Amino acid sequence: MSNSFFQFKQFIIHQDQCAMKVTTDACLFGAWVANGIQKKSIVKTVLDIGTGTGLLSLMIAQKNRELKIDSVEIDAKAAEQAKDNAANCPWNEIIKVFNNDVKKFKPGTSYDLIISNPPFYENELQSENKQKNIAYHSKYLTLDDLLNVIKQNIIANGDFYLLLPFKRNEEIATLLHKYGFSISHKVNVRQTINHGFFRIMIKAGLQSASLIEEEISIKDNNQQYTKQFTRLLEDYYLYL
Repeated sequence: MSNSFFQFKQFIIHQDQCAMKVTTDACLFGAWVANGIQKKSIVKTVLDIGTGTGLLSLMIAQKNRELKIDSVEIDAKAAEQAKDNAANCPWNEIIKVFNNDVKKFKPGTSYDLIISNPPFYENELQSENKQKNIAYHSKYLTLDDLLNVIKQNIIANGDFYLLLPFKRNEEIATLLHKYGFSISHKVNVRQTINHGFFRIMIKAGLQSASLIEEEISIKDNNQQYTKQFTRLLEDYYLYL
């Protein structure tokens, strides 16, 4: 059974009401995004699509206290828990959580930046647990739906970040081209230096850009966190 909470250095994520628990790859993604935002001072407003526990919103808020973050979650229990997690963090005033289907969400504004760790699976076997299906399967939010929402809600020179399974690499490239988006940065992620890639982290936008492509391994041959991983997560993980 997963822990009911995950303790970070500056905040706690409670997750007993959420199907999508805190994962190492999501933490890596959150740290990578937070680091990227710090380097682009024009970012003021952020939309977090499918916030789940609120993990990504809290991670980027920790390092970017001037932001205004709208976090949208379709599942009512998860949204309530995300609200509680945000309310109990030191920077609760900058995060607002909405229990809504993002396809119907009408914020009345466009965002400088959009982030999402969307449902990973499409047209694959589902469980009998509806909450898990919403979190893990894209019946309620396909990649095509997601990019359409992003295009409707992002400013012309804005960026967005996605975390996806590596096996959807070609699919997302095709869809990005369909919506006129260009990838500016892509990181291929391995569990260890001896494994194949299992995740991709993407930064993209409507502006044409030269692609920076990198890779990162979470652990080394000795099952210790790599230096790359440690540099990104040392401000978050308790024992780094």
